[in-house]
Amino acid sequence: MALFDSRRVPAPVLVLGSVVSVQTGQALGKQMFGEIGALGVVTLRLVFAAAFLFLLWRPRLPERDALPVIAALGVAIAGMQFIYPAMELLPIGIASTVQFLGPLGLALAGSRRPADLVWVALAGLGVVLVYSPGGDMPSLTGLAFALASGGFMAAYLVLNKRAGARTADGSVLTWAVVFAAILTLPLGPVAAGTELLRPDVLLIGAGTALVSAVIPWSLDLAALRRLPERVLAVMVSLEPAAGALAGLVLLAEHLSWSQWVAIGCVSVASAGVVITAGRARRPAAPEKSGRAVQAPQALISPSEPEPSRRA
Repeated sequence: MALFDSRRVPAPVLVLGSVVSVQTGQALGKQMFGEIGALGVVTLRLVFAAAFLFLLWRPRLPERDALPVIAALGVAIAGMQFIYPAMELLPIGIASTVQFLGPLGLALAGSRRPADLVWVALAGLGVVLVYSPGGDMPSLTGLAFALASGGFMAAYLVLNKRAGARTADGSVLTWAVVFAAILTLPLGPVAAGTELLRPDVLLIGAGTALVSAVIPWSLDLAALRRLPERVLAVMVSLEPAAGALAGLVLLAEHLSWSQWVAIGCVSVASAGVVITAGRARRPAAPEKSGRAVQAPQALISPSEPEPSRRA
């Protein structure tokens, strides 16, 4: 089931729309922090995302042997929500940049290509430049939350790839989001109490879930059917910059020149490791080997049936 007919929309436009949508949704969620706090936003986002996914995929009850994968994936999805308390303490652009180090680290893990040292150095420079010379030191707690979210994102990508081999639709992901919503459900009332039940808060929470989760997942799925995974991975590396722009436009979060350079360094490093890995893994004689070229899984969407690279 699709939210719209995407066949007439160029695939790169779909990916760009996904990137902009998820970062815009996070900015909308941050606007609610003053009302219900970061934990309240996380609860509403996951609850409504699970509800929307149920309507979208209408999954059947999972088989018993799929339960461990669903549970592990749900824990990873819940852990990725550390990005929201990180955004309480950091600008969105900085939080998204630090979060992206998780998938980047996974892509580089175990690599022996000399070219990857360049991307490691560039990402390291980005981390150093997050601290603006002459400015305030970013919150160490916020940086820790963002790094934790990035670590769970790396786990999510690995687990979601395995889940994609089990089903031809988004049913496993849907059940995993349901499990993540159950895990985080007690946090919302503790943080916000009855404020979570206000009609205006529920409406904004539903909109945040739709913009930051359901729409980008659907766009990803449509794009993957027509776009090589490596190309999609390069475009996804625009997310830190998109997050910074969303923070600037929607929240008036101004960054220093060094922090913009930091975002650029991490984005270029992410794109670079995908491009060089793709070239290194390209078979010299594909007509004989018959093996498909695969980009590193850390920065790409899961196999085609899965509707998301992130949650």
